[in-house]
Amino acid sequence: MTLITALTVQDTHNVQRLQAVDSALFGEQAECLLRDCRISAVKLGLLGDQAQVQLIATWLRRLRVPTVLDPILRAGGGTDLLGHSLAAAMQEQLFPLATVLLPNAAEARRLSGHQDLHQAGAALLCSGAANVLITGGDEGGDEVLNHWFQHAAEPVVYRWPRVEGGFHGAGCTLASALAARLARGESMATALQIAQDYTHQALVRGHRPGQGRRVPGRGYAPERG
Repeated sequence: MTLITALTVQDTHNVQRLQAVDSALFGEQAECLLRDCRISAVKLGLLGDQAQVQLIATWLRRLRVPTVLDPILRAGGGTDLLGHSLAAAMQEQLFPLATVLLPNAAEARRLSGHQDLHQAGAALLCSGAANVLITGGDEGGDEVLNHWFQHAAEPVVYRWPRVEGGFHGAGCTLASALAARLARGESMATALQIAQDYTHQALVRGHRPGQGRRVPGRGYAPERG
């Protein structure tokens, strides 16, 4: 089930405009679904305003299910999507409720105030998230390095061959796949491995529907599960 947090004007190049969905309508949509359906996991992406943050925090406390939070701060084309006050509200109210926080390297540095990714991961864990996966798709190099940080354990580094070309929706694909695996009751280690593999294969199968960035090719069945 999907709740739309914001309406956008965007194409495969960039986001041109964003308009938050009215919080009263947003809340009514969620309450309707919560009365009707069993929710096994939650994936959060782009948020519209601070009122939505407060509503989401209330729902997460009620649901108590695995929650994957993808803190989208900027569009792939460069447009800032979250102002300072909204980012701060998300960090204060939602990070402590996240089972997995899923920033890319630039977002992790901005949210933590640390340039070193290991320091950034440790700081984001201190913000309350149970796990942090910092993705490296926005970094350079022939490999994509994703760093999994967890409490009382050494960081785990995943290495993936870099797929050439810029993508629109790579992080959203990973976050959604991870939430789906956690909803199945899989362990964090298993869910992370399968979700990353799925995302890598989706990028390999990516295509360019417009004149800008490619989008992941999500329509295939993973070999595992």
